[in-house]
Amino acid sequence: MSYAHEQKTKIRVRLREKEIKKEPHVNTTNINYLLQKAEFELEKLIGVENVKAMVREIYAWVHINRCREKHQLKTEAHSMHMIFKGNPGTGKTTAARLVGRLLKDLGYLSKGHFIEAERADLVGEYIGQTAQKTRELLQKAHGGVLFIDEAYALNRGGEKDFGKEAVDTLVKAMDEGNHSFILILAGYSKEMEQFITLNPGLPSRFPIQLDFPDFSMDQMMMIAENMLQSRDYVWTIDAKEKLKKKLDDQKGRAREPFSNGRAIRNAIEKAIRSHAVRIVKEQTEKDIDALKTLTERDF
Repeated sequence: MSYAHEQKTKIRVRLREKEIKKEPHVNTTNINYLLQKAEFELEKLIGVENVKAMVREIYAWVHINRCREKHQLKTEAHSMHMIFKGNPGTGKTTAARLVGRLLKDLGYLSKGHFIEAERADLVGEYIGQTAQKTRELLQKAHGGVLFIDEAYALNRGGEKDFGKEAVDTLVKAMDEGNHSFILILAGYSKEMEQFITLNPGLPSRFPIQLDFPDFSMDQMMMIAENMLQSRDYVWTIDAKEKLKKKLDDQKGRAREPFSNGRAIRNAIEKAIRSHAVRIVKEQTEKDIDALKTLTERDF
């Protein structure tokens, strides 16, 4: 995506957001309006083209189901439980939150709220506690999205570990109230693929499985640009090149999977702190250009 196209996209998103805020009464059966709204939400996401394709499929399916209902043709609900696979910082949590909001708009979810959990939120320390903790969490997630990050940790203790009880409770809830909530399990690709093979009932219960690849360098620069713009900062060309080199070096020497968006955010925030120190030393607090411009020295 060229810089000019990127800027035009941002302008369209901002203009459409203003229009949406002016529309107090939205007809939720108007699939064209909802799809248009979703498209503007999706345009904010960088990368994750498979997530965008998945959302468009769901919108089309809902629309056709409504058309079939009008002609008294049979329709059936589809399971929307999902597995997100990828390295840290690739947008899994952001995409899960967006799924909740969009499916609330469609009427598939009654609330669309988002609950993020990990092993400690589901697994207890003694017999019977795990099932109770998991059921309570599922009750809170009713009508929304339950997002469990590093889900494979539920099976890390083997057969005698209480994590298996949590998985069994989740599977039972998916069968009993398949469409009352959406369960999204997330984590590293290899570990998630191993995890779903440990329980024979898991693969078939997650019809939507999406990969979140690492960001390309161009995508990382776009993310950095968006972060700076949202904070009212600009940067010089030399600063951009310096960050690009730093990120490339980090990817090359990383022993663990590269943290993608998190690495970008950390680098930007560190540069902003360095910029503040530099401005104080230079005593240029009254210069608006100095206050908002990050240079190569700040990275």
